[in-house]
Order: sequence, then C-alpha cells, then structure tokens
Amino acid sequence: MNADPPNPLPAALTGRSALLDGLRPVLGHRPSVVVITGEAGVGKSRLVRELLTRTRSSGTPALAARCQEPDAPFPYAPLPYAPLPYAPLPFAPLIEALSRCRPRPEDLPPVTGALRGLLPELAGLLPPAPPPADDPRAGQHRVLRALCALTASLGKVVLAVEDLQWADGSTVAFLRAVVSDPPPDLGLVLTARSSAPPHTDTEGGDGLPFPLRPPAHVVVAERHLAPLTVAETGAMAAGLLGARAVPEEFAERLHRWTGGLPYVIEEVLREWSDTTACPAGAAGQPEPPLPASVRRVVVERLRRLPSDARRVVAAAAVLGDPAPVQLLGAVAGLDEQETRGALAAALKEGVVRAADGTYAFPYELARRAAYEAVAEPERPVLHLRAARALTRCTSLLPLVRVAEHYRCAGLRTQAVRCLEAAADRAARDGDAGTATDRYLDALRGGPSAVVRDRVALKLARVALNARTGPQVPAALREVLDQCSLGPGPSGEIRLLLGLLLRNQSGSGLEALEEIARAVPDLLAVSTGQAARALAIIAIPSLKGWPVGEHRRLLAEAERLLPQVDEEDLRSAVLANRATALALMGDPSAWDAVADLPEAITGEAAARVHANLAGAATALGHPDRARAFQDRAWQAVRTNQAPYLEAFVETTDMLAAFTSGRWAGLLERAEHAEEQYQDVPDFHAEALLVCGLLRLHTKGQTDVARRLLDRAVGTTALDTGIVLTSAAAAVVRVHLAADRPAQAVQAAEGALHHVRRTGAWAWATALAPPAVQALIRDGRDGEAHRLVAELADGIVRRDAPAARAALLTCRALLTATTGPQAGAGGSDALYAAAADAWAALERPYEAAYIREAWGLRLLAAGGAGWRTVLHEAIAAYQDIDAVWDVLRCQRGLREHGQVTVRRPGALGYGDHLSPRERAVARLASLGLSNREIARELVLSHRTVEHHVARALRKLGLSSRTEIGSQLGP
Repeated sequence: MNADPPNPLPAALTGRSALLDGLRPVLGHRPSVVVITGEAGVGKSRLVRELLTRTRSSGTPALAARCQEPDAPFPYAPLPYAPLPYAPLPFAPLIEALSRCRPRPEDLPPVTGALRGLLPELAGLLPPAPPPADDPRAGQHRVLRALCALTASLGKVVLAVEDLQWADGSTVAFLRAVVSDPPPDLGLVLTARSSAPPHTDTEGGDGLPFPLRPPAHVVVAERHLAPLTVAETGAMAAGLLGARAVPEEFAERLHRWTGGLPYVIEEVLREWSDTTACPAGAAGQPEPPLPASVRRVVVERLRRLPSDARRVVAAAAVLGDPAPVQLLGAVAGLDEQETRGALAAALKEGVVRAADGTYAFPYELARRAAYEAVAEPERPVLHLRAARALTRCTSLLPLVRVAEHYRCAGLRTQAVRCLEAAADRAARDGDAGTATDRYLDALRGGPSAVVRDRVALKLARVALNARTGPQVPAALREVLDQCSLGPGPSGEIRLLLGLLLRNQSGSGLEALEEIARAVPDLLAVSTGQAARALAIIAIPSLKGWPVGEHRRLLAEAERLLPQVDEEDLRSAVLANRATALALMGDPSAWDAVADLPEAITGEAAARVHANLAGAATALGHPDRARAFQDRAWQAVRTNQAPYLEAFVETTDMLAAFTSGRWAGLLERAEHAEEQYQDVPDFHAEALLVCGLLRLHTKGQTDVARRLLDRAVGTTALDTGIVLTSAAAAVVRVHLAADRPAQAVQAAEGALHHVRRTGAWAWATALAPPAVQALIRDGRDGEAHRLVAELADGIVRRDAPAARAALLTCRALLTATTGPQAGAGGSDALYAAAADAWAALERPYEAAYIREAWGLRLLAAGGAGWRTVLHEAIAAYQDIDAVWDVLRCQRGLREHGQVTVRRPGALGYGDHLSPRERAVARLASLGLSNREIARELVLSHRTVEHHVARALRKLGLSSRTEIGSQLGP
C-alpha cells in the first residue's frame, strides 16, 4: 500500500546499515548502476538520500531526480497554483536535477546548446542553440543526445532517479541510452516501486520500465528493500520514542499494524496521543489512531482502481483475515473470473498482497483505511455476505469470526448463537480460558433471557479452571440480579460464583457467604449439589469462620452424603471432605483420603491432590506431601487448566521452601509472582516465597518486608501459610535488630486470626519467634499463655509440625525459668525440638532452634555451645541462608568469640561492595551506625568500617553527602 511521504521525518536507518555499507563501494567503481526496489513506504528514498549524502561527503557531486505520478500536481510549481492534473513535461525530472549542475563550458559539445530553452539556469555556460529542427521527433532526439552529452561532461558524478514506475517516455529513453552506453565516470542510482525482488532483464519487470542490460564492464548492484522484521520494528520504535528498548509484545503489535514499513511506523508513533505510554500497554490495549496521511494515500489508490477491484478490496477489508478467491468473490458479489481480474488490478496498485493462495492487506492500518472507505450502509450487507460465505466456504467453521460478522450485520441472535457454540467447542477441547472469554462475549451480545441463563450457567462451570478477572463475577451477578433463574440454576450459579470469589478474586468471607446463600436453592432441587456446597464452605481458612463452624458445616455435608446418588457430586463432596479434614489436622483425614473414589480424575484430581499436598506440607507430613504433589502434577499435565497449573506450581514452591530446597527457587518464585497476579491467593504465595528468600538468602530486609506486606494484603482466605509465615519473618527481622516490642506487635495480627479461628495447627511458623519476642520484651507471662494456647489447640490434632513448634516454644520458655537438669531439662527440650524438625525435613527450623540453643549455652557459660552453634551455621550455609549465618556470627562476636571469614572473598577495588553499598544507602537515609548494625545484623564496629570505606571510595568527607553520589 502506498505510504510514501514527500518529506518523511528523519529516522535512523534501522536494519539498512549493512545494505548501505555494501552499496558505497559499488558507486566507487565507475561506471556503475544501482537498482533499489521495494514497496511504498519501505524507505527507498531515505536510503538514497543517505547514500547521496555519504557520496557528497567523499567529494563526489550527486544529483537527485524524482519522477512524479501522472495525476500529481506540477512537481516544482508553488502548490497553491499547481494545475491538477497536468501533462508531464518531457525529461522533467532530469531537467530539474541537471539545472543544479555547473559544467565547465570547455567540456560541453555543441549539441548541448539544444538545452538552452530547457535549462535557462545554464544559459551562460551552454553553447549557442542550434537552429530548430524541421521534424519534432528529430528535435526531441537532439535533446536526448544533449542530455546524454551534458551528463557525460560532468565527469565523476552520481545521478539518482527515483520512482521509475512513473517515469515518462522521454526519461525512460534517456535512462535506456545512458545504461546501454554509460559515461565512464557516472554512478547511476535507480529506484522503483515493487513488492518483490527485481527482475531487470525484462521491460516492466517489477516497476522498471525498461530492461537493464548494461555493457559487461559496468558494475551493477540490484537490491530489494523488504519491510522491517519485528525486532527491527521494535528497534526503530525505541529510537523514535527515545527509549533504550520497547517490550517485545509492543514491537509485535506495531509490526502487525504497520507491516514493518518505516514510514508507517513513523506516522503511527507521531499520531499517537501518548507515545510514552503505548509501549507498556497490555495485550488488550486499544488500536492506534489511523494517521491521516496513511488514510489519504490508501483512498487515493482505491480511487484509481476499477469498480470490480474496489468491490473486492471492500470484501477483503470486511473479512479482515487473508482470504481465497472464492471467498472474496462471494462477499464482493462477483464470479471467479471477475474476482481474479479485480485482484490483478489491486495487486498491481499494491493495495493487497498474495500469499499461499490467499489475498490480504499488507498491514492492519491499510485494512482499516480501506474499511472506513466502505460506505456505511454497505457494511452490514457485506458482513452478512461474509458470515454466510464463511459458513459455506470453510471446513472448520470459524465461529468467532462468523459471530462478529453477524454482529456487524445487526443480527444479534445469530451472533450469540455462534459465540456460544465457539465456547462449547473450546470447553470440549479443555481450553477453559478461551471458553470463558467466548461465553462472556455471548452474554455481552444481549441474548434472550433463556439463552442468557443457559450461557451464564456454562460460564460459571468453565470459569473455575480459567484464570479470570473481575468481569466473570460481575457478569454472573448481573444474571442473578435478573431473578429469572429457577432454584436449581440459581443455586448452582451462586455456588460457582462463590468458588470463583474464593479461589480467584480475593473475596474471602464474601465468597463463603455467597456459597452459603446457595444452599437453600440447591436443597430444593439437588441434595448432591447442596452437599457439595456445604463441603466446600467446610474447608477452613485463617480469614474465614472459626474452625468449629467449618466442622458443623462438614457434619451437615456428611449427613446428606448417603442421599447423593450422582457419582460426580459424591466424588466432589468426598474430595472436599478429605481436604477439610486434612487442613484441620483431623486424624481421620487420611482415612478419608483412602476412601476417595477412583472416579476422581483429570481436573478434579489435580485440585484435590494439590489441596492435600498443601495441607500435608503445612501439617508436617513430607512423604505424604510429595506423593500428593506428584499426583497433582500428573493430572495437570493432561489438562489445559491455567488455574490448576498455577495452583500446583505455588503449592510446589511452598513445599520447596519448607524443605530447604532453595537453589533456583527465587527465580522461580519471581516468575510466578509476575504470572499469577490475577489470582490473589497464588500471587500471595509467590510473594511470600520471594520475600522469605530475599530475607534469608540476600539479607535484603527492606525489600523482603515490602514483599511480605504485599503477600499479607493480597491473600484472600489463606489456609495457614501466608499470614503466619510472613508475620514470623517480620518478627525475626525485628528481633535481629533488637526491637522486641516491634517484634511482638508484628506477631499480633496473625495471632489474632489464629485465636479467632482456633486454627492452632497452622501456628507452626509463628509461635516460636512470637514466644521469643515476648520473652525478650519482658512479657514472660504472655509467652507462657501463648504456649499453653498452642498446646490446647493441637490436642487430638495430627499436626507433627505444630508439635515440633510446641517443643521449640517450651525449650525457649526455659529462659524464663532458669536452668533445668535431667531428662526434662532445657538441653533435652532443645535437642528434642531440633530432632523433631530434622525428622520433618525442615532444615531451617532445625538450624534456628540450634542457634537459640547454642547462644543460650554460650551466654550461660555452658559446655557444648561451640558444637551446637557450628552445626546451626553449617545447616544455614547448606541452604544458603546468608542472613541467618550473619546473625549467628554476630551473636558469637557479641559474646567475645571471633569468627573467621572463609578465604577467597571477592575484592571490589575502588568500587563499593554490595555490603558497603547497603550500609551507605542506610547512612544516606540518616540512620546511625547502631541503627544500621541492627538493621543489617552487623556489629557496630563493622558498620563503622563500611561507612569509612564508602566515604573514601566515593571521595567524600561527610556521610550527609552520600545520597547525591551513591546513584541508583
């Protein structure tokens, strides 16, 4: 499609540097001919200008001429007075170019005097004019010879003639003559419009109006400019926007819009109202505005087409996608022969492209311009033809495309029917995400009440396995508000809406209440559905109801279970029952798991085994957790369910952290954090793992706390992981910085949820550091009460991890009662707790209790502290817990014990080391050395050394100057 501007914006020659470097040596050999072809807007003129600029810079004169369209304004007259149309003057582009040369009079042969009338600028240099010729043809031939002679007299020169597809006959004759016998010092550059590489051996081959057959001694280079690739499009956009790079997704969209044509890229980015925001947009970002220059050129080309060709182009614009001859003819209302003739005319003008038997526009904005050129009343007619033709002409019916054509034709009922069928097809294929989108589109299409209710129920069923946004709950609520549903569909939709809110939308209690409201409707029509709903809301959570209420609901579900005959519903109730019992730490949970029917497969199997894996990890059953996790992965790999894949992945990450498998886990968690932002609980779990690893493996306390705060704020219900683990980590940060009061405060929120719900089996991570915080803050009585609450809360619970936490808390409490001897003494309690954690495959907790034990022995002057502390440090090092190693080493230093740095530390010369930079950063914020020491778990003297070295390396005399010199 023509998009060649008269004066394009200057831009870097993206993707053309190698081509330009290759052409310069060609023009260095004389005589030479360079032929450059390419479609309009691809950058031929820009390349020629740069080539001539470099030629002139080397001392060689260069002249440029451009052929004009036959119906274009007079090329060199002032535009307001230009006649339109005009008959081109013979040799017009050449005369304009040669008028700027200054030949030496002694080099001009007499025949050049024939140019006096055409070149008044050179009248003082040219020989006398010869007498007029009797035959006009002889006179024209004399002018041709004179132009050739004048060109030869210029000596070493480069002549560029652009747009040869519009060259008049006289100009063609001149170029033919020059090419067949070129002056010895001439470099000739020719450009022509062509969508394919040139074939210069035949007249008219791809834009060249004559066969290019120079003598053998002439150096010839033929180059075809292809549109830019996606990567080159992105590079050009970055240059125009003044950015280092643009996102790959944006580059791909920009390439689709513009076809990789540099001129169109420039026009799009110039017309965009906010070019600074467009590269960062999401996939659903609005299309760019159609530049007026692109629209104008497309319309001008359409006007030159014959009537049938315009009809075919309109059909292609309506269809949008590449289409074969038969489909285009059916929409245009032409037979096959007429359609092929029309396509030939459109191809010649560059309006469409051919590829693999189909025809389409070269880029999306050209299609939009052509579509806008279709008269408004004609569009519905063409869309209806397109819908019917697609139904007849394609084997696998493109239901979404057909629906869109029906919608544009004003036939909403047919459009909704096609969208529903497309969603049904996707659901059968296991593509829950696509099915969800199509059902939503059908609801937005304004269906009848009967169809609306049917589609809403299908949407609710399929959306559970898709990662949906807020639009699905909103659509389901809108249907429920119509009050047109019977109790069965209403109850099921409300149940599924509650599940969506619970699993994906971050609405915890609201979700439980929505499901509870569904139970009466479900009981009226289906005992199995009601039992399923009760079993779902029986699953406990820290942000939900008290565990006793969940137990009551589970008992209700169990009471209904004997009346449930449907195998799928019975399986769902049993799966949720097993999950609820496992999360409560009920000893009967594993019998319930054994009772699960073999009929649970596919997506249901992935869901229940991921739930059970998470429960087993939290409770302290590592072998069971691994077995459940393996089965969950097996089920996910056989189903295309993005939600379940995210579920299993985050469950696996939590298990990896708990078991100390930290290698590569941070990168994995950061990827999950980016991918799962649309599912609150999964996003929260990914944030949690990121925060914990940033703390323990990097020592980045500020970054870790921000991530942990986001995790707490993001989680919807939390089955015992996020709130307690995040709070425990923040408590440890405050304790390491000697802020016990703040540590106690950091534990209170999560402890409130534990006390409110009675879910003490989930206090595993939080209870030990909370007890430590209370003791160090002088609140021994509260510490004892907390341990008593924990002990009472896990009575008759199958929760090995909570029991190990209880042992840890009781060992820590010995600091408030003094040394205890015998089998029940403090050493025995510490050893038992460490052994319990080791048996549960929790190396971090085992190391943490050994650290506390060793420091207690060291402070009391007891024997064995060295072995215990070194075991703790070695265990931390095994899992790369750098922050914890530093904390242990500081504890040793505070008791007068010297720690030896391992050899081989990396030197940083005059650059700040990471630790020096961290210290300098905090110093620039106004923290004292003592505050920095607490924050980074360092000694006061070490901080002093780091500050001194940072000041020396930065060339500063005061820490108040650090902020301006530190950089990002």
